[in-house]
Parts: sequence; structure tokens; C-alpha cells
Amino acid sequence: MTEGTIPSAADGADALTRLEQEGEIAADYLEGLLDIADLDGDIDMDVEADRASVSIISDSDGRDLQKLVGRDGEVLEALQELTRLAVHRETGDRSRLMLDIAGFRARKREELSEIGAQAAADARSSGEPVRLRPMSPFERKVVHDAVKAAGLRSESEGEEPQRFVVVLPA
Repeated sequence: MTEGTIPSAADGADALTRLEQEGEIAADYLEGLLDIADLDGDIDMDVEADRASVSIISDSDGRDLQKLVGRDGEVLEALQELTRLAVHRETGDRSRLMLDIAGFRARKREELSEIGAQAAADARSSGEPVRLRPMSPFERKVVHDAVKAAGLRSESEGEEPQRFVVVLPA
């Protein structure tokens, strides 16, 4: 698409097809991983916010899948990167795929949205910037979205892994 052109419905359909293909490649990769690790889990694929989304869910209590989440989601982040690499190897394109395991990321998103909304309320009432703890890129994105939904602006400051969100008053 060139500058100044309007995306057509066909462009949207092509993008959706590409994202669905990413999800299928990721699902195949993750199914192989679950087989190797002898873990039970079902794969759910979706497209959310212009990116492929894959979830591994369990019919049981999900304790086995917690091994794939790790402490504070560290293993989940690593598996997400490996899955993105598997998609890249097959498609040749960089993937922004999101992986969730046993609902960890969904619960984290809810918690972070509350933190962002509270920080926005604090910044609004105090008139002072509110600095939050260092966060991963995923965590910062969720907080930025919550702050924006509350009608304020936010910025990321610092260097990885100590990068953090600053919520700015109106």
C-alpha cells in the first residue's frame, strides 16, 4: 500500500488470513511442545487487536500448565518468543503473536488495567506525575491503554529491564 491510499476490504481480508495463518503455525508448534513435555492442554486461536492470539487452556485444574507460565510469567514470555520465532521461520515475517497459558495473561491484563486506572485517578487528583514500578513491554502497553481510556497521557521512561510508566496529569 502506498502513502495516501485507503486500505481496501481485500487488504483487511489478507491481513486476517495472514494472522490466522500465524495462529495455525503457532498452534502446531505449541502442540508439538506439549507432546514433548507430556502436558495436556487445548489450543485456542483468535485474532485480537491486529495480532494473532493463541491460548493454551486445560480442562483440569491447570497445575501442569503452570510449569509453562513460570514465576511471574518468565517461562511464558520465553515460550512466546520461541513461538514467534517458529512463525517467523515459516512465514519470513516478524510476528507480534500473543501467547496466554492457563489464563495467566488475561488475569494479568485485568490487574494491570486496574493499576493504570488507579494511577490515572491519582495523577488527576494530585496534579503530579505518577511513576509506576518497572514493567515488561506487555505490562506497560496494558497500563498505557488503561490510562488513555481514563482520559490522561502516559509515557515510558528508563532502560530495559527497568523501564516504567509515568502517568501525566491533565
